[in-house]
Amino acid sequence: MRLFTGLDLPAEVVAHLEELLDRLRPTGRIQWSSPANLHVTTKFIGEWPEGRLEELKAALGALEPRAPIPVHVRKVGFFPNPHAPRVFWCGIEAPGLDALAAATDRATAALGVPVETRAFSPHLTLARIKERLDLQPLREAVAALPSLEFGQFAGTGFFLYQSSLRPGGSVYTKLAEWKFSPS
Repeated sequence: MRLFTGLDLPAEVVAHLEELLDRLRPTGRIQWSSPANLHVTTKFIGEWPEGRLEELKAALGALEPRAPIPVHVRKVGFFPNPHAPRVFWCGIEAPGLDALAAATDRATAALGVPVETRAFSPHLTLARIKERLDLQPLREAVAALPSLEFGQFAGTGFFLYQSSLRPGGSVYTKLAEWKFSPS
């Protein structure tokens, strides 16, 4: 099983991002994400044996309780940089989300999952860019947007997701949820 943890997005934010994608999709022949698949990854676990799923759930369920996390969805950009982009993303500002990601990393490392070596950079993957293309039309469309604010919400818990690779793209299934406790 291919697994990761993350935050789900409320329907209102997904609707704003769907409008954004509808507006930008015609500007570039890149691999656009399905709005239904948008989420904020906190830890990519990778391949995990199904026979150890309950062990993983127990470790994630033992994370220290935390208050809901305020999440602000805004801005767009490119990873690793605008000159040789591989990912077109939407930014996430969420004080406290880095602490959840670090705690998840420690809990899964204790089970043998490799520790994350890159700095945590919360984002939504809007598209993947597999080949060098002229992205000037996309840049112009972004510059013409009336706003780069796509919504805010309180993250009230996180999920364990299974990612199944299919011909039409990945399909994500929620396997478990852990709620945050009100402060």
